[in-house]
Amino acid sequence: MSAELTIFGRFRVRAGCEEEMIAALAAVAGPTRAEPGCLAFQSYRSVRDTRLFFVNSRWTDEPAFDRHAALAHTLNFIARAEALAAEAPEVTRARPVEGA
Repeated sequence: MSAELTIFGRFRVRAGCEEEMIAALAAVAGPTRAEPGCLAFQSYRSVRDTRLFFVNSRWTDEPAFDRHAALAHTLNFIARAEALAAEAPEVTRARPVEGA
């Protein structure tokens, strides 16, 4: 089984907070991509619901993501996202399905 870890985050913001969420995502992207163990970091905005945002990141392993989760830029993003939230975020840790 692969040790690689993929994170899927789903964030819905309150009406009028979309640009603030884009700024929060932009602020966390660079420092996250520069972290040891980060293989990829990408954010997305729904085409049909412009208040819905997604983050997809890939990590060499779970300890790399756990280190990321404790860093100041990550904690700042979480605080900003929670302040903008229309509902609780959903974050899923996943591993690739071998052979699929």
